[in-house]
Amino acid sequence: MPDQPDFPLLSLGMRRVGWIRFWIQTVLGVVVIGVLLFNNVGSSLARNSERALGLGPGLSLTTFAFLLLLYSLWQGWLIVRAGRAINSSARPSRGETSRLLKRGLIVDLLGLVFSSIGYQSLAGALFVQASMQAPGISIGAGMRSMENYPITSLEMLSVLSNTQVLFAHLIGLIFSLWLIQRIYRFK
Repeated sequence: MPDQPDFPLLSLGMRRVGWIRFWIQTVLGVVVIGVLLFNNVGSSLARNSERALGLGPGLSLTTFAFLLLLYSLWQGWLIVRAGRAINSSARPSRGETSRLLKRGLIVDLLGLVFSSIGYQSLAGALFVQASMQAPGISIGAGMRSMENYPITSLEMLSVLSNTQVLFAHLIGLIFSLWLIQRIYRFK
């Protein structure tokens, strides 16, 4: 007699992993949106905000990666729903479930690509800004103090927001790969 598939165990695993993925990405997404909003408000209030023009493309890519993270959150919610459906009589097929997981996988890969390019842009802009700094401490006013462009905390927050969105997509990628492996190993 062939072994019966253990649908309740698969359902429980998909729901747990889906919830863990959803909440980790939600927390990281809240941090990202908070930092991006703070960076946007703070940079408009800061003096000499035009000197950090190189951060614009990096922040744009970070924002786009955040939008992909929102879609990834929706995919995480759909994984939880699919996990619930596996334990019911209207269970989705292996193909439907794997398509759902692969869609989330592709979104997380795109998010990793955009946030990695954004990270390189942010790091490059901050490197150029750091290389323009005069060595030592600039005391006094006038044109000499304009040469020294210290890296501000707002600029470091932009790098922080990028690393948070990068980590959130990495978490989604790891959990999606694990679930795909579980789906295909399940008999």
